[in-house]
Amino acid sequence: MRLPSSLARPARTAALVLAALTAAPALTGCFAVVAAGMGGAAMSATDRRSTGSQVDDQAIELAAANRLRKRYGDNVSVSVVSYNRRALVYGQVGNDAAKDEVVRIVRGIDNVRDVIDETEITTSTPSLGTTASDTLITQKVKLSFVDAKDVFANSIKVVTERGTVYLMGIVTAREADRAAQVAAGVSSVMRVVKAFEIVSESDLANLNATRPADPVPGPTPRN
Repeated sequence: MRLPSSLARPARTAALVLAALTAAPALTGCFAVVAAGMGGAAMSATDRRSTGSQVDDQAIELAAANRLRKRYGDNVSVSVVSYNRRALVYGQVGNDAAKDEVVRIVRGIDNVRDVIDETEITTSTPSLGTTASDTLITQKVKLSFVDAKDVFANSIKVVTERGTVYLMGIVTAREADRAAQVAAGVSSVMRVVKAFEIVSESDLANLNATRPADPVPGPTPRN
């Protein structure tokens, strides 16, 4: 049954709240990198990255989680999300030395071509309630992109940490500004960080024109 338009948004918001509260326990802990980055692991036909870049991004996120966990255990609360081989590092570290070393570790991972350091030096880490709120904000921003119509939602990765929304993707300057404007208008968003890879309108047109077609699935093997 289709809900009346006056009821549709409250119903969607309630569903997002429930999803956030359900997901929150799984997102706690110091290394949320797998939950933050690998949630979009399936290859997307509308992604502006090449298939190779998408595969590399997943490998970068997994390698970062493993190396940071091996080095620090539970002593830092850091997440790493990669988009087109550009690694966004965010979360909390105890001091300048740890901050520098985290960046150095991530920079040393194969195929990483740039590191965006957004780590914060602090001894406090997000509470369960904050993590749930961040999850909800991320979903609300994504929904707002879809509702906006003029934002190519599938080309933008969204992650949130303590009310700060990080936006990644291959976009034009116009698209970046519009996406940031929409995200900033979402309730509970404290700050928006544009971690985009900016390309020209002509480069974007060429990128879309040269994107290879998806392969035709082969026959299903018999048992």
